[in-house]
Amino acid sequence: MSSAPNAAAPIVRIRDLRKSFGSHLVLGGIDFDVEPSQVVVVIGPSGSGKSTFLRCCNGLEVPEGGRVEICDRTLVDNGRLLPDAELNTLREEVGMVFQSFNLFPHLSALHNVALAPRKLRGLSREQADAEAHALLAKVGLAEKADAMPASLSGGQKQRVAIARALAMKPRVMLFDEPTSALDPELVGEVLQVMKVLAGEGMTMMVVTHEMNFAREVADVVVVMDHGTIIETGAPEQIFTEPTQPRTREFLQAVLNRG
Repeated sequence: MSSAPNAAAPIVRIRDLRKSFGSHLVLGGIDFDVEPSQVVVVIGPSGSGKSTFLRCCNGLEVPEGGRVEICDRTLVDNGRLLPDAELNTLREEVGMVFQSFNLFPHLSALHNVALAPRKLRGLSREQADAEAHALLAKVGLAEKADAMPASLSGGQKQRVAIARALAMKPRVMLFDEPTSALDPELVGEVLQVMKVLAGEGMTMMVVTHEMNFAREVADVVVVMDHGTIIETGAPEQIFTEPTQPRTREFLQAVLNRG
């Protein structure tokens, strides 16, 4: 884990997080902290509550119980969410990248990235465009600034989506299975961008099925099953000496697949 001046204070603090959809329990009381500059990778079988857990960290899902503190704010406390104005401000500090790219189809790659800084950070068009050009270069798409989303591959769209999230200068980045919608040959280009961000000290929470990424990049691997965290640890411990039989069973299945 990268060192940080404020390392003693978690940038994300989650206590007794509980969420149900109807009678179906999705999160059964989660406690977890994320330190500044830490890369946390959440793995586990489909339906284990991983994405819901992540979405509760920026208010896209509201839990029935528990508390979420992120970026020095109490996002949710026992089912009560921040007021809209404060929530919008918080979301400027918490970037999120989804499975689907959600780009504006009528805007070029450059303008997809530059739009929010102009509207929310108050940048001039010139400033926003300059920052957007730099971010597109960062994700390896400098030559695609004028391209429309329809002309981009899935991997290129997802890299534009990452650049768009970074344009708000977030303190935390959330990634919800960012490669699951991509053809296998395009996965690596997105993961490489994420590795660069991790190396630069970005605080990241990543839900993924990419075990090599978890093994190589994570500071902490979180294993979920049936709405609970069953095990956490460093990648070398989780992947070589997991303590829980369910973790061993899951890893055997995913690592032997194909």
